[in-house]
Amino acid sequence: MVPYHGRLALRIARLVIAVVSATAYVRTAGFGQNWVTALIAAYTIYSLGAVFAVRYESRLRSATAIVADATNFAIWTWQAPGDWQPALACSYLLGSTVLLHDLARAGITFVAALFIALILPPGRNGNLVWTVVASGGAAAAVGLYKRYLEERMSTTLRHNVMIRSQSQLAREAERQRIAADFHDGPLQSFISFQMRLEVIRKLLGRNVEDAAWELHQLQELCQTQVADLRSFVRSMRPADEGMGLAASLSRMAELFQRDTGIAVTFSGGDVHDPADTEVSLEVLQIVREALNNILKHAGASRVAVSVAREDQHLRITVEDNGEGFPFTGAFSLEELELLRLGPTSIKRRVKALEGDLALESGPGRGSKLAIRVPL
Repeated sequence: MVPYHGRLALRIARLVIAVVSATAYVRTAGFGQNWVTALIAAYTIYSLGAVFAVRYESRLRSATAIVADATNFAIWTWQAPGDWQPALACSYLLGSTVLLHDLARAGITFVAALFIALILPPGRNGNLVWTVVASGGAAAAVGLYKRYLEERMSTTLRHNVMIRSQSQLAREAERQRIAADFHDGPLQSFISFQMRLEVIRKLLGRNVEDAAWELHQLQELCQTQVADLRSFVRSMRPADEGMGLAASLSRMAELFQRDTGIAVTFSGGDVHDPADTEVSLEVLQIVREALNNILKHAGASRVAVSVAREDQHLRITVEDNGEGFPFTGAFSLEELELLRLGPTSIKRRVKALEGDLALESGPGRGSKLAIRVPL
């Protein structure tokens, strides 16, 4: 679809051609043939009106424009005192048709223009036929390029729709993950906090020593709650700007150890950042979630995080000495999906990266999460 300013420029060009050609005809031939003069005047008035009606488009108006331009070309083909008027009329007819309409309609218009040129007397049609052929060739090239651009635009629009849809699904999944994490983490701590406050209120009237002990327990709960909230907020933050993947993971491990008191060792190896920034962000989110799961469920005292490059893959390992998952053995991503075991959000992110996942666990012996994603 030609934009408004493009359509306006085409209609102004039509008006200029009509006025110039009509002026040249009157100066050369005068007003001897009244019907020719009337047709030329009608086309000029139509061209002027079309300039002011450029905002109003319909199929009838489009068809009328093609018929009017073709009629104008026919008039100049038979009545023009020179060759330049038919050439201008032909160029505008084919050019505007191919810009404003599809190739099929432009092809029909070209055939009609060639027919008009061919039925001229033998001495007059030679140059005009070549003019029609040359204009038709140029119009065909423009039309093919226009179709190519339209196909690319259509493909781009479809991709944009798909990306928006995937983005919406990802946002919804992230909302659900945040809601679940908040429910399992900070919210549970607030509920426990409220329950302990009620217990202390009742004990204050009966046993001050027990109330003091409960208050001490409440202080410890507050410390745990602060750590949970810090981990929860940090899990929603993007990667640190200006830091590579290894540096961001090292920083994450350091902050996790400081906030939770769980000893964390990190091994970065010789890791170069993936070319796709989205891969780095997803890897960081996977490690965040793995650490948060260890904090909430594992009861671990030590965690080891490592990242290394293996051929064209990035290998990430998170291992802890906690209670492990409620199953024994090593399972792949496909097996975990079939058995409906393992961390759902991490599995989803690994699948989105087209990576592999192996989860090894033993109750009371900790767990090991190994992930490979293509670079």
